[in-house]
Amino acid sequence: MRITKFGHACVRIEYADSVVVIDPGMFTDPEAVAGASAVLITHEHPDHYDPIRLRATDAPVFSIESVAARVREEAPDVAERLTVVAPGETFDAGLPVRAVGELHAVIHPEIPRVTNSGYVVTAGEHRVFHPGDALTPPDEPVDLLCVVVSAPWMRAAEAVDFARVVGAPRNLAIHDQVYSDAGLAIVDGHLNRLLPDHQAYVRLPDGADLTVA
Repeated sequence: MRITKFGHACVRIEYADSVVVIDPGMFTDPEAVAGASAVLITHEHPDHYDPIRLRATDAPVFSIESVAARVREEAPDVAERLTVVAPGETFDAGLPVRAVGELHAVIHPEIPRVTNSGYVVTAGEHRVFHPGDALTPPDEPVDLLCVVVSAPWMRAAEAVDFARVVGAPRNLAIHDQVYSDAGLAIVDGHLNRLLPDHQAYVRLPDGADLTVA
């Protein structure tokens, strides 16, 4: 399995002949979706969902109803190849996928919470979990967690604690366009220092790969 980190929250998972791309949003280079077998969108915020990126591929799109409503309004041509998934549903996106959770993390008590679905993608013997903008654990062992490291709705302690709860042996940093390089270096230091020895952590530059044998 090869996983490539693209801009901000986007990752590309390649296994056998399948390519699953998650959350190609406004910070993502459109090349992320080239050759995709399927695209998964966790929620409607523009750093995760961008119709321009969805139009850059002919691949089927899978997401929740709130995203589907936006797509029908903003990109009806894309809506023709969109499948709506529900919390807990398992579906085939070229690779087996299970939808996890229902709500975005709390940004502020006065801001309504949008819906959000994380995804567990199974690639051969490996499972990758992308939580979107939520701290909802997958309730099953996973081999790699795409761990949110910066967001207006979280503290560094929450990133550490969530990674500990999920317990993945590998943790790949995502959602990293919010902080400066200096701020990210601080968060990287916390995660490297505070995660247990059996939990590796890495933050990759955009376009870099992580191969899991």
